[in-house]
Amino acid sequence: MVMRSSRLESLFGARLDNLAYSDIESLAGNPEAAEAEDLDYKREHYEHNDKGKEELAKDVAALANHRGGVIVLGMADSKGMPSRVFDVDLDDHHLRHMRQIVASNTAPPVSYEEVRVPNPVKNDTGFLLLAVPRSPQAPHAVTAPPTKPSEHMLRYPRRAGSKTNWLSETVVATAYRARYTAAAARDDRLTHVEGGIVLSVVERTAPHLIVTLVPEMPGEMVINANTFERYRVELLGTELYLGQGDRLFGYATVGARRLIAQEGRGDQAERAELHRDGSAAIVLPLYAYQSKVRGDEVDLQFVEPGEVVYKLLCALPFLGGHARDRAAASGTAVVKAALVNDIGSHPDASMHTVAEYRDPLPMTVDRLHRGAGRRLETSTQPCDYAYSEATVLLDDVADHGRGLLQAAAVLADELLHAYGISETGLITSEGELHIDGFTDRNRGALAKWARQHSLL
Repeated sequence: MVMRSSRLESLFGARLDNLAYSDIESLAGNPEAAEAEDLDYKREHYEHNDKGKEELAKDVAALANHRGGVIVLGMADSKGMPSRVFDVDLDDHHLRHMRQIVASNTAPPVSYEEVRVPNPVKNDTGFLLLAVPRSPQAPHAVTAPPTKPSEHMLRYPRRAGSKTNWLSETVVATAYRARYTAAAARDDRLTHVEGGIVLSVVERTAPHLIVTLVPEMPGEMVINANTFERYRVELLGTELYLGQGDRLFGYATVGARRLIAQEGRGDQAERAELHRDGSAAIVLPLYAYQSKVRGDEVDLQFVEPGEVVYKLLCALPFLGGHARDRAAASGTAVVKAALVNDIGSHPDASMHTVAEYRDPLPMTVDRLHRGAGRRLETSTQPCDYAYSEATVLLDDVADHGRGLLQAAAVLADELLHAYGISETGLITSEGELHIDGFTDRNRGALAKWARQHSLL
């Protein structure tokens, strides 16, 4: 998934991965398309000498260390304004060379995506875009030997307007400290956001899936009378469950630095808490079956793998869309999925529940025989509380595409390891859906959604 930028998409007239040759060609002579802190032009490929290596490493690191941006190869500029098209070769040789240069001359290596925009007349040439997202691993150093005398072996560039500045040692030290403190703060934030929604439903005694998302680069959602009315209408019109076409939430209100949406007030009501910084969590009840293992007494409850994975697939775009579209967060996010046989089994709830009022049945994740209506043993052991975590691209989970399926596969497989299940078998790591493995309750809806988004 290529980085998203509302400013650049508005300037180009399309998403970076959907650009046509004419979209970029038309920028020539447009003063609004001048070089900026997130946009740079190069007439031709970087040279293959030491100077070219240093310049390429410097340019991508400078964008990653600031707000991210795009380098357009194949467009000359005059005093920063795009002036004339000079198509560059789009062959794999140049792309491999650049990847090797960036990987070996930046520390930590800068991540970026290449976007080829071929000339419709001559497809092997055109524009080449290097899309560099803002990096949570900043600051990135340029390790290429300096072509001009320098007393520093590691140099840290950062974009400033249409130019690049080298950071001072004080700024670098501050950035390093910010990187590590931000990681610790993000973990604390995840715990706080998840704990908040758990305590709001602490009395529930049924199996639930709890999904929490915290962006690595927080945003800011403004909540006032005007914006809340818009958000309320959005939430009440939300079709949370993919392919079902039903509006779910019955009411939306304002909480402490957050929006709260809930289906109803019962023990089986979905509840979401959407925080101002883009963090969000949702509690989803799971349809469970009871089973007799020995004798005539019910001594086990189980949920189907397809129930868990479908609910996870529904939660991810809802939470990611809030972070990206309401709070304008960007880049990556940490996602945690927790599966509990009742809310009191969650560690954050254990101190707030009365033990004698809780007597949950052991829970497994097993399939249901469609014809016989009996449990097909899939788990090797029950588990009261299981969780998984993954770092995802916000755009991957917010957009209904292959990236969403890949993120869900990672989370779902790890989540079910606690039950002795190596993988769900419902989504592959490449993002391929196996619709037949889902449940009778959601198979048709999921197939409908997948067809709508060309994912089958």
